[in-house]
Amino acid sequence: MIAIEATKSSPRIVWDEETNTLEISGESYPENSFEFFAPLFEWLQEQLPRLPRLVFRVHIRYMNSSSTKCMLDILDILTERAAEGADISVRWYYDAGNERALDLAEEFREDLEIPFEILPLEPGAPYT
Repeated sequence: MIAIEATKSSPRIVWDEETNTLEISGESYPENSFEFFAPLFEWLQEQLPRLPRLVFRVHIRYMNSSSTKCMLDILDILTERAAEGADISVRWYYDAGNERALDLAEEFREDLEIPFEILPLEPGAPYT
């Protein structure tokens, strides 16, 4: 189980075992991104080989360059697991009208060979 609450500069990370959903949401510009994401990498290393299915839901409104690198690493790990036969998919949410966030999601998607949906959220709409 992984559950990390959001702070002003770091995202919320939570695993929902019932829906096989790993969710990251919020802002991501911690002082040390690699240190912040280390527990998630450890969890992925331990748990991902046991999971036949995982939905990765992301709604990051802003991420700095080191968080972007960590996200690439996470997506690479998920892609490797999919190549081993797991059902892995990404649902990437962005705030409608935020072209920079859309561009970033599209850049992530173009390098992956797993299902990757990019979904706009209208202002004030719930993230579900």
